[in-house]
Amino acid sequence: MLCLRQVCLFTLRHYQARTLSSDLLLSQINSCAHEDEVFSLVGRNKARLSEKHVGIALNMLWQLQKKRPLVLRTSDYVRNHSQFLTLCILAENKVEQMEDEVIVDILYSILRLNVEGHDSLAEVLVTEAWKRLERQVLLSLPALSKFSLCLHKQHRHLSPVIGKVANIVDMKLDSIQDIRILSVFMISISDVISQSFCDRLLHKAEQLLEEDNQVHFNDAKKILQFLQNVKLTYHPLLEKCNRIFLRSTSCLDIHSLTLISGLYKQLGFDSAEFRLVVKQLLSETIDDYCDPETFAKLFFTLGPMAGSKVRERLLVTAAHMAEEFSSHQVLIILKTMQKMKCRNSHLLKKMTSILHKHLDSYHVLQLVKLTQYLVALRCHNLELFAKIKMMLLGFLKSSVVPADTAAIIRVLAMLPSLPVEEAIISKAAAVLPQCTLHHLNWIATALVKWNHYNHWQNSSELCVKLLQKLNDCGFQRLQKASNLNLLLEELTHVNGEWFEEVLSEETTAACQRLIDQITWANVLQLSLFLIKTNLHCPSLLDRIAAVTVENTDKV
Repeated sequence: MLCLRQVCLFTLRHYQARTLSSDLLLSQINSCAHEDEVFSLVGRNKARLSEKHVGIALNMLWQLQKKRPLVLRTSDYVRNHSQFLTLCILAENKVEQMEDEVIVDILYSILRLNVEGHDSLAEVLVTEAWKRLERQVLLSLPALSKFSLCLHKQHRHLSPVIGKVANIVDMKLDSIQDIRILSVFMISISDVISQSFCDRLLHKAEQLLEEDNQVHFNDAKKILQFLQNVKLTYHPLLEKCNRIFLRSTSCLDIHSLTLISGLYKQLGFDSAEFRLVVKQLLSETIDDYCDPETFAKLFFTLGPMAGSKVRERLLVTAAHMAEEFSSHQVLIILKTMQKMKCRNSHLLKKMTSILHKHLDSYHVLQLVKLTQYLVALRCHNLELFAKIKMMLLGFLKSSVVPADTAAIIRVLAMLPSLPVEEAIISKAAAVLPQCTLHHLNWIATALVKWNHYNHWQNSSELCVKLLQKLNDCGFQRLQKASNLNLLLEELTHVNGEWFEEVLSEETTAACQRLIDQITWANVLQLSLFLIKTNLHCPSLLDRIAAVTVENTDKV
């Protein structure tokens, strides 16, 4: 009996000591002021680390990084530290013992530390969270929202697990009362929702924005991103978000201003008041943006709306910083110059002079865009164009994506004195059946241009056959169209001689056939298309008028 009592007392003392020690370790981790302190504790206590310790340690590493300005963060150092690897291995081994929120917090922390989405720990955490959702172990709404954001950051936009999240949100939508949680859900599940679910989300967002006068501008930004994702210009919600931005101007930095301005443009929403605020804010702080990244954003956002004096300062500074620009920033500057219709030969010469060191780093669509910008800016650097032509032909030869092939052919036709080659025609012919109307239009535009300037050489017969095949593909695509939204998406950028002469009547017939699919959500897009192409169809116009009158509060 005495022996048993001694054993029990020893066990109790050991348990108490271990609990005290564990609590002390948790406290020590939470008190760390630097990543090295966390790593030191991990290194000295590997054998004692529970799943709770691991979760708090990984979260603390992100919290310490979060406190620093972006340019001073050391995520690479953290990820490459040996004790970080130790924490990741321990987390993988202990994932089944973790609480739901701990799993989500760890996943969020490692993704914010720029751990790759396909990293083994990230995969294990997502899989475990998914299993629990499938077992009807429902996370709290804040945790589920955070999990959905993690999936979004991993680009799992169409994965079954995001579908599961969307299903839960659908069931619990009425109980969501926090716009921050809702806005995260909206951008995360936007690719897997129906039109009716989308309408419910819009209504809920409107309701919460109406009830809360302290909405953070980041939540409004997410709502804009949702509208962009679902390709919907919903003015009541846009107006509410715009008011939030206007009262938050003191908090908006260059990154937010650039993002919001870009989203407004993509959504076709114009706020003169917001533009004036942006112009004033950026013009007053122009001297603050002295590093290449932020200056490129400043140039992109402020350049097209700047007055003559500010514009000149921007151009001079851009020329001065040219050597420091990355390949991506060079594209931003050239794109903005095109938008500004800038004919500053000094800046253009500066930008083209540094392109030689960036050309090889551009992927195919970046090279396509670069070519467009240079042609629009009337660049006369024949040596540069010769190298670009060679690279484009190389990309064309290896291209297996119809959209890329069409884009390359389109810009090849823009290059000075480029005769059409049989290889180009053969490549175009191979992808025609897979091309959208948009891409067919690109190829047709190129062929028409080559024909106009007599650059057919010995390929005229092949080109005639290609044009006929192209026409047939266009007809077939219109005749098979069964979804008006998808059709309008293809038609948005279609114009020019080929469309007007070949497809206009068939397009009108297709829209008439799908007339019952005209709703408040697509009526604006259809109207803009009809105006742009000058198509007249009484039945379509009547339907547009009826839908608009019925939905004046939404259109």
